[in-house]
Amino acid sequence: MGTGLRRGLSRLIRWATRWRWGPWKNALIRLFMRRYGVDLSQAERGEPEAYRSFNDFFTRSLKPEARPIAADGLASPVDGVVSAAGVAADNQLFQAKGKTYSLEDLFAGDEEQARPYRNGPFITLYLSPRDYHRVHMPADGALRAMLYAPGQLFSVNAAATGRIDNLFARNERVITVFASPLGRLAVIMVGALFVSAMELAWHGPVGPPGRRQTRLWRYDAGPAFKRGEEIGRFNMGSTVILLAEPGKVAWDSCCQPGRWVAMGQRLATPVGG
Repeated sequence: MGTGLRRGLSRLIRWATRWRWGPWKNALIRLFMRRYGVDLSQAERGEPEAYRSFNDFFTRSLKPEARPIAADGLASPVDGVVSAAGVAADNQLFQAKGKTYSLEDLFAGDEEQARPYRNGPFITLYLSPRDYHRVHMPADGALRAMLYAPGQLFSVNAAATGRIDNLFARNERVITVFASPLGRLAVIMVGALFVSAMELAWHGPVGPPGRRQTRLWRYDAGPAFKRGEEIGRFNMGSTVILLAEPGKVAWDSCCQPGRWVAMGQRLATPVGG
């Protein structure tokens, strides 16, 4: 599928998922729920008719008690399947099936922003269509930078990660950087096929149609967030990559490829803690 066709389909999906005509959005939501086995029992609104549009349903909020937040270490920022986890080999991150990509490419060539994570722990989490699609803080932290990198809209499922070189460094993405008690953390939202917008709590939509330039925002006194607080959301499914500085945390046993983890579940323990 060519770039133009992928972007055209994404624009069409953007329109279709925001159409508020009741019969359309209710039928689309129910079809999606049957196709992917979506359970609304943990959602704040438990009926399809309660949502304004399909996108409102897709980015649904959960009941406060649905996702307990780990008290220490790094909490999972999302619901998702572990695609890869480990420690960077200098500036190389593992993608899948022997494929790697560089931190510098992931950060769109910004070596200053990429440097703190050399030889540091990383984890890649894939959000399937049925998953909860809001992104939360893995630890207490204050925003220091945000980098928007335009790119492709390849699928990010297991088949694509095993086939497409440098996938996560080629797709559209938003990199958010936080200062935390566990060192500098990067939470990276990677776009995918049909992901026509990513939204941040302090910024709103990032990378709207027509904006195709890399842009960096710096925050000397950026907003502070508590562990588990919402920081963003995907409008359709994708992937989140979490990076930490070397020597700060070690991944827990749950961080094995193929394992599903819940938002708020502890992923990493402080080194020496």
